[in-house]
Amino acid sequence: MSSRKEITAEDLLKLKSVADPRLAPNGKEAVYVQTNIDEEKNDYFSHLYHLNIETGSISQWTFGEYRNKSPRWSPNGKQVAFVSNRLDKNQIFILSKDGGEARQITDCENGATNPVWSPCGTKIAFSSSIDLNEKEKPDETKEVLKPLEVVRMKYKSDDHGFLDGKKNHIFVVDIETGEHSRLTDEQRNYQLQGWSPDGKFITYTGDEQEDNDFSFKSDVFLLHSITGEKKRITNGGGWFGQVTWSPNSQYITYIGHEREFENATLSKLWLYNVEEETIMCMTNELDMPVGDYMVIDFQQGVGNPGVIWSQDNQSFYFLATDHGNTVLYYGNLDGEMYPALLDDQYVYGYDLDSNSQKILLAISRPTEPGDLYYLDVPTGDLQRLTDVNNEILQEKQLSQPEAFEFEGAEGLLVHGWLMRPTAFEEGRKYGLIVDIHGGPHAMYGNTYFHEFQMLASSGYAVLYINPRGSHGYGQQFVNAVRGDYGGNDYRDIMDAVDYVLKKYDFIDEEKLGVTGGSYGGFMTNWIVGHTDRFKAAVTQRSICNWVSFYGVSDIGYYFSEWQIQSDLGDVEKLWKHSPLAYVGKIDTPLLIIHSEKDYRCPIEQAEQLYIALKRKKKETKFIRFPESNHNLSRNGKPNLRVERLNYIKNWFNEYL
Repeated sequence: MSSRKEITAEDLLKLKSVADPRLAPNGKEAVYVQTNIDEEKNDYFSHLYHLNIETGSISQWTFGEYRNKSPRWSPNGKQVAFVSNRLDKNQIFILSKDGGEARQITDCENGATNPVWSPCGTKIAFSSSIDLNEKEKPDETKEVLKPLEVVRMKYKSDDHGFLDGKKNHIFVVDIETGEHSRLTDEQRNYQLQGWSPDGKFITYTGDEQEDNDFSFKSDVFLLHSITGEKKRITNGGGWFGQVTWSPNSQYITYIGHEREFENATLSKLWLYNVEEETIMCMTNELDMPVGDYMVIDFQQGVGNPGVIWSQDNQSFYFLATDHGNTVLYYGNLDGEMYPALLDDQYVYGYDLDSNSQKILLAISRPTEPGDLYYLDVPTGDLQRLTDVNNEILQEKQLSQPEAFEFEGAEGLLVHGWLMRPTAFEEGRKYGLIVDIHGGPHAMYGNTYFHEFQMLASSGYAVLYINPRGSHGYGQQFVNAVRGDYGGNDYRDIMDAVDYVLKKYDFIDEEKLGVTGGSYGGFMTNWIVGHTDRFKAAVTQRSICNWVSFYGVSDIGYYFSEWQIQSDLGDVEKLWKHSPLAYVGKIDTPLLIIHSEKDYRCPIEQAEQLYIALKRKKKETKFIRFPESNHNLSRNGKPNLRVERLNYIKNWFNEYL
C-alpha cells in the first residue's frame, strides 16, 4: 500500500496555478502568471514570474498582496505591461526587464484592463468602463440609498450584479506623457482585440446595431489609428472575437460563428483578407469547436490567445476542443489543418516563437494541476519547464482516470471516464459517484479536477461523462440536447451507469451517488425525480423550475427559448421539463448547495426545491453560501470553496 497521503478539500489552498505564458520577442525568455491562495487572508494573490528558457532559471518579478495579471511584452522586449489591483482597482503598469519599480500608466476611475502595445512601443491601447450619459455626480460625503430604475430586460449579470449603465470603451495612453484618449464614442460595449503590426489599425469587437434585449451579436471592426475611421468586416449576424493579425498586416483571423444553432453552434476560424476585403471560413471541415470548452475547477487566469501566426505569414496555430482534450492545431492559407500536439491533456494557454516554430504551452493532465512546457514543432520534442506543485504532490496519491466509450440513447457513441478510489484494493466493493458538468455546452476532459480527486481519495469511484449536448464531439452531438432536457441526455447518463456496473465488478450498485452544478444540478434534480437508483445526491447551483427561471435568471428569457425551446406562452412545456414537477417522486436524500448572489441560476430555484421537499417530509438539507455567485466552485472565496467540497463529501459519507 502506498505511503502517500490522499487529496483533501483543504489541499486546494496549497496548490499553485500557472497560466498566461508569454514569450519575449527574442524567443529565449518568457513571463507567466502564478496564483497562490493565502489561507490566512482567505484570498488569491497572483504574480508575474520570469523564465529563462535556455537556462531554466525562474525569478519572481512582482510581490505583495495583489493580483497581477495579463503580462504583455513591449515590441522591443525591454518592458512588460501588466494589470494590477495594487491600488484597489485594476490599473495598467509597466515593468522594466532590467528591474526596478513598476510604473503606473493609467488612472481610470473604473479601472483599466487588457493592455495592447502599439507596434512602435510608445503607446498602449486598453479597455475601461464609463457611462457616456452619466451626469456629474454631486459631492456626497456618505452613501445614500437610491432606488434602481429598470427599463431593460438585460439589467443584471452574474459577474457584475445590477448593471449601472457603464459600457466598456477603448482608450490609448501615451507611455511618456500619460495622456489618454478615448477611441470609441457610442453608448455600447466594445472589446479591444489588437493592433495591426503596421500600426494602421486597431481591431475591436462589439454590436453597433439596434441596442435591444435580444441583441446577441458581436462584430469585428477595424479602426484607423490616425483618422478614427471605422469599418465593420463581419456581416452583423454572428458572434465573433479573439481577433489576431498576420505579421505583414495582410490577414486577420478571428473565431466565432453565425449562430445557426444559437449557443450550441460550433465556433470556427475565419480569415479576412485586408486588401481584397474577402472572408473565408478556414475550419468548415473540422467538426469540432475552435477554442477551449473544458470544464475546470482549479486553474486561475486561464485565457485563450486565439490564433497565433508564424513569421512566414502563411501558417498559424490555434486550439480546438476534441474528445476530452484541447488540441493544438496547425493551419495554413492553403487550407491544411492538422494537430501539432495531440495527447490526453488540457492545453490552456500557449505562445509561439514565430521564428523557430517552438511553442510555450500551459498544460494540465488528470494528475497534474498545470505547468509550462516547450514544444519543438518540427521534432515533436516536449520539454517540461516548471514543476510548481511538486513539493505538495510528491506526498500525495492521485487517481488516474480510465477512458471508455459506450452506446448511449438511440445508439449514439458517448465518451466518459472512471476514476478508481485512490487507495483501491482488489476484492473490495466501492460506492460510485456520478458527477455531471454544467453548460450543457461544455466538456469534461483530461485535466486535473480537484473535486474528483478529493472524492476518489474519500474512497469512491467517480464517473464523469460527456452526454449529448457536450462540446468536442461534433455539431450534431452538441445540438442534440436542445428541446430535449431530461430526455436522451438523461438516458445517456443512466446508460453510462449501467456500462460501468457491468464492466467494473468492484462498484457496489447499492451505493450510488450523483451530483452536478448548473445544468448538472438540473440533471441531478431530474435524475432523483425519475429513479430511486441513487442513495444520495447533491444538487449545486441548479435549475428546478423553468417557469420562474425564465424571469429571474440574468439569461433566463432567452436561454429558455434557445434550450427548452419554449417561453411563457407555453408554460405547460416549461413545467414538463422542470424537476420541481416531479418532486413528489424524489426519495433520494438530497443536499442542496446554492450561492446567495447567483444571478445565473438564482437562489430562488433552490428555495423552491427545498420547501417542496420539506413539505413532503423528504430527506434534504439546504446550504446557502454568502457573498458568492454562480462561479463559487471555480473562483469563489477559498474557505467557501473548501467548505463546499467538504459538504459534498460528508453528505455522501453519511448516506453511502
